[in-house]
Amino acid sequence: MSARAFNAPLNPLYDFVARHPRLFVLTGAGISTDSGIPCYRDTDGNRTGRAPILIKDFLGSEYARKRYWARSMVGWPVVAQSAPNAAHAALARLEKRGVLSRLVTQNVDGLHGRAGSQDVVELHGNIGHVRCMACGNETLRAALQTTLVADNPSFAGLSALAVADGDAQLEENFSAFRVPPCMQCGGLLKPDVVFFGESVPRARVDAAAQALEQADAMLVLGSSLMVYSGFRFCEWAARSGKPIAAVNLGRTRADALLDLKVEAPCGAALSVLVDELERTG
Repeated sequence: MSARAFNAPLNPLYDFVARHPRLFVLTGAGISTDSGIPCYRDTDGNRTGRAPILIKDFLGSEYARKRYWARSMVGWPVVAQSAPNAAHAALARLEKRGVLSRLVTQNVDGLHGRAGSQDVVELHGNIGHVRCMACGNETLRAALQTTLVADNPSFAGLSALAVADGDAQLEENFSAFRVPPCMQCGGLLKPDVVFFGESVPRARVDAAAQALEQADAMLVLGSSLMVYSGFRFCEWAARSGKPIAAVNLGRTRADALLDLKVEAPCGAALSVLVDELERTG
């Protein structure tokens, strides 16, 4: 369906943004599905596929780490080869127009930055980076992929259904999988993302909260808000009397708090919105 087809129902979104020129924008996995990255949840907000790894399992079990990195080795190319879509491009255009007080994302795919957005708070980190938990040395995930493939030839040819965040629906005996250590100190490597059971770094939460305080309104894009790290911003906005709009296909945890909800694909919705804003000056 073309973006033009959404003109009529999206007039309320244009009106919302026109009335609130400084937006706090929160994005979720639904904004990246057009880039080929699978979503976490269905339209009812229920998780699809298996649950992601917990930080306690990653730290406490060598086998869990082998399983994680084996699945990541198979699933990583989906994220690595993805490209920003129309929704990411539209948000970069909105930033250039000065419409955003801050762009905050729950995604770890790095696509906002690659689309040209300059001022992004990545709440849950960026899966394109790997950090040593002992010395803090940071390396690129793409470089680690080369090592993973070279060290695990029996896994390199496997294929599996991709799931969110560069993971894969792979079921094997992972005992023989080799997880490379930190090249600098031999320590434990972890993707530079917030696993379930971890807290979002305080500095990121504070930066986002400050931007929300300075905004006129909040706009949620492609998120069911089922994870509290995102939903809390809706709670804070509602408590401070800031209007909230959402563009999302399906139910969100914040439906009762929304002043406006548009059930449409993010790319089409935002493309029409930005075109209208630019046309009207």
